[in-house]
Amino acid sequence: MFQLFATFRSPRPAAQLSAHVPLAPPTGAGPHGRPEAAAMGESRLLSRAEALELGPGWRHACHALLCAPCPGRLFGRVPLRHAVLMQMRFDGRLGFPGGFVDPQDGSLEAGLNRELREELGPGAAPLSLAEGDYLGARCEETPQRLVAHFYAKRLSLEQLRALEAGATKAKDHGLEVLGLVRVPLYTLRDGAGGLPTFLSNSFVGCAREQLLQALGALGLVPEAELRRADAASGNGP
Repeated sequence: MFQLFATFRSPRPAAQLSAHVPLAPPTGAGPHGRPEAAAMGESRLLSRAEALELGPGWRHACHALLCAPCPGRLFGRVPLRHAVLMQMRFDGRLGFPGGFVDPQDGSLEAGLNRELREELGPGAAPLSLAEGDYLGARCEETPQRLVAHFYAKRLSLEQLRALEAGATKAKDHGLEVLGLVRVPLYTLRDGAGGLPTFLSNSFVGCAREQLLQALGALGLVPEAELRRADAASGNGP
């Protein structure tokens, strides 16, 4: 059910990226160029190199999953496993921190790190996500022609807590970003509470698929448990 991210090849040099990033936000984007659900349709997986070969008609967006080991136990018995951050967006949907890459950014990672500083505040500056944090890409075969690049970075729990504490000082807090949330990585005894209920929420674009794939690829939740949670959410196949 869960197709892992495409195997990626050597990336195109960053200096060549700007030729593939148009200036204007696509139709269906939010007021500040954020991708909307309407701009996202059926997607296919791509490697980084394949995504950057698509040509000048495609718009590139980068988002990141930030996580940290979390040794705590809910009610003293349910392992929390890891803290995984998502955010409540201005449109009421859940998504990952990030946004569109601008031509002046020069590279995917430069655009992503700029967006993280805008959405997460000064605490995001030391993160500096790099090419080694890249997981994969999806392209949306819609008139908007959007490529969604996805990254993941493991932090210490102290680093993640500092991000959460400083997020209210971010430029976009209370505007495009309404707050950070942690993803519950457990399923309660009733078979619905925790991850299954979380997955029943509304997610922007392919964020739900990115979350499931990353949780499996990074080994944060066992694959069989992910399948059960997806099925129990009512949004799975």
